[in-house]
Amino acid sequence: MNFRLNNRISTILLGLLVVAIASLTAFGAIATPALAEDYNKEFLIGADFSGKVLTDSSFTKANLRSSNLSHTDLRGVSFFGANLESANLEGADLRNATLDTARFTNANLTNAILEGAFAFNSKFEGAIIDGADFTDVLFRQDVQKQLCKTAKGTNPTTGRETRATLFCP
Repeated sequence: MNFRLNNRISTILLGLLVVAIASLTAFGAIATPALAEDYNKEFLIGADFSGKVLTDSSFTKANLRSSNLSHTDLRGVSFFGANLESANLEGADLRNATLDTARFTNANLTNAILEGAFAFNSKFEGAIIDGADFTDVLFRQDVQKQLCKTAKGTNPTTGRETRATLFCP
């Protein structure tokens, strides 16, 4: 009899625990881990991803023109061939991201961290790069020279000067 009572109490307590966890998760009290998302080839013009955690997600050939990616965790993200024209990437963390052939024309990269990103054949015409950290970024030499023309500021997170991370003369 005692075993059945203990078993019934255990079942009731387990049920209450499941309901409590489900309730906390539904109301955002327990953070759920962010899973990598696949946004490949999607039209995300003007989308708002600000402040989100999108690590290891893929935006290959996505159209993100005029999107808000400010203060977003984009570590390890693929923007291969993506259109980020006039996108807001202020304060974004793009460490180890794939930016190859992406277009950052007129994008705002103020205080962004691009450390270790692969940006070969990326376009940055008219991009704002004040305080951006380009430590160990791989891009063409002509792009590096172009960026040096407007490079200024110090990244508030890494403490590195933009010109120094670009090896500007």
